[in-house]
Amino acid sequence: MLKYIKNNLFIENVAVSKLVKKFGTPLYAYSQKELESNFNSYKEAFKSVGSIICYAMKANSNHNILKHLAKLGAGADIVSGGELYRALKAGIKPQKIVYSGVGKTSKEIEFALRSNILMFNVESLEELDKINAIAGKLKTKARISFRVNPNVDVHTHKYITTGKEGNKFGIKYEDAFDIYIKASKMKNIEVVGVDSHIGSQILDVAPFKVAAEKMSKLIDKLETNGINIKYIDIGGGLGIKYKPADKPQTPADLRKMIMPVYSKYKNKTIIVEPGRAIVGDTGILIGEVLYRKTSGTKNFVVTNVAMNDLIRPALYESYHNIIPVKKSFKKQQIVDVVGPICESGDFIAKDRKLPVFEQGDFVAVECAGAYGRAMSSQYNSRPRGAEVLVNGSKVKVIRKAETIEDLMSKEIK
Repeated sequence: MLKYIKNNLFIENVAVSKLVKKFGTPLYAYSQKELESNFNSYKEAFKSVGSIICYAMKANSNHNILKHLAKLGAGADIVSGGELYRALKAGIKPQKIVYSGVGKTSKEIEFALRSNILMFNVESLEELDKINAIAGKLKTKARISFRVNPNVDVHTHKYITTGKEGNKFGIKYEDAFDIYIKASKMKNIEVVGVDSHIGSQILDVAPFKVAAEKMSKLIDKLETNGINIKYIDIGGGLGIKYKPADKPQTPADLRKMIMPVYSKYKNKTIIVEPGRAIVGDTGILIGEVLYRKTSGTKNFVVTNVAMNDLIRPALYESYHNIIPVKKSFKKQQIVDVVGPICESGDFIAKDRKLPVFEQGDFVAVECAGAYGRAMSSQYNSRPRGAEVLVNGSKVKVIRKAETIEDLMSKEIK
């Protein structure tokens, strides 16, 4: 996706310097070919089993990205009514949409039922009661699975582990059978699946097997007691290569790890919910070096890329590789790469060995396609930059840059 040609950085067949000149910075740029390749790797890995690849929209919900994934056959894993609206507008079929999330509102549940989505991944007894009541009011049945917490440690950041005891997500594994029995007796509920999601940025697929073995025992017990499971939702969570030393495993590795457990279920559909693994490494965030300064023993490179553009380093202390838009052969130094926001947490990199930058140089922050623009804000009243999708030599603007006037467009004057 990224390469240097005559010392100039290219995304696919387009020079990043040309994107900067035309659209300014900060700027998000995505590779369509990488997006297609990532999605198709899941499609190919699970084609031998009945499967639905439900893209986790929270990673990046831009309409053009969703529309392109819909054309490739993607479903959607959603966590809000807004995401449901976006998914439907992009052409994703309701029968390929699963609704996760711990805080579904009555309005959102009704919207999903009227849209006839595939199923809800239910996360609490009170949510189950609410779905049952709303389905009754609409004179329909709600298809549901329960998000079961298998208490598996995936050794990722504490903010993105979701399958351990004490997390807010899902229901306790030990309580799951009794809750399924209760749900199966409800008038307006149709139990159709089981769901587990153990975390995010997982570089080793072994924990997926542990979760699968526990979920398989639950499925067998449910079916012995007359509850037919049609869908096995294994969640998402495969990591990508943020650091040079990272060695992420592939969708094929995931299939090889879990299918020995699930292969006995010939009539069930496997649902996979990748988000970051589809879109994360497709995107770069491009910024400009504004100033250099030294404070004590610290060297700083101040850019116009801030935590409102990419909050992951501030929120998770996450690593994003940074490369120059024009290849540098200068000596390197240890620097903090920071933004202009009035917060000490406003940084992209700390104590990073990088080429010596000059004012006016441009840098590209890699693997910014997931949880980048999707988590951005207008903090410090900073208008956000544009997003573009690159396909070979073609460039499409998929979101216009905001203006200063946009900052107040919804405020009552």
